[in-house]
Amino acid sequence: MPSFDIVSQVNSMEIENAVNQAKKELANRFDFKGSNAEIILEKNEIKLTASDAFKVRALNEMVIGRLAKRNISLKSVEQVEPDISPLGHARQTIKIKQGIESAVAKQITGFIRDGKFKVTTQIQGDEVRVNGKSRDELQTVIAAVRGKEFPVSVQFVNFRD
Repeated sequence: MPSFDIVSQVNSMEIENAVNQAKKELANRFDFKGSNAEIILEKNEIKLTASDAFKVRALNEMVIGRLAKRNISLKSVEQVEPDISPLGHARQTIKIKQGIESAVAKQITGFIRDGKFKVTTQIQGDEVRVNGKSRDELQTVIAAVRGKEFPVSVQFVNFRD
């Protein structure tokens, strides 16, 4: 029985490349000379630290711009409000979301069910499996899901005949 999976994943190498490019820009920018601003990548979090709120905002713009240029969907990026200490130091965390949350997975399966396609959907952890009798029906489901706007970026993997 033909099937495919709907997932929401971000390529970790692309994130790493974007952070490295932002670090290079940080080293070359004149307004950051001599400041202790830094960008740190930890698993699915990017941590920004700087001496004041303005510089953290500039770091945030650099990183988000680099992520966008590397074709990472900004739906997969969650920006936390910057923490500003009484001394003026500022920190901010940018979280990278991996996987589809159960509420969004239910929304996707509901959309497919409401479309009256001749397929079955199944939520498996942080992905949605779609089974159908024909490839053509699965391809129409893919086209419909691509056309609908969801709160996460979706990719289609494991297409099997």
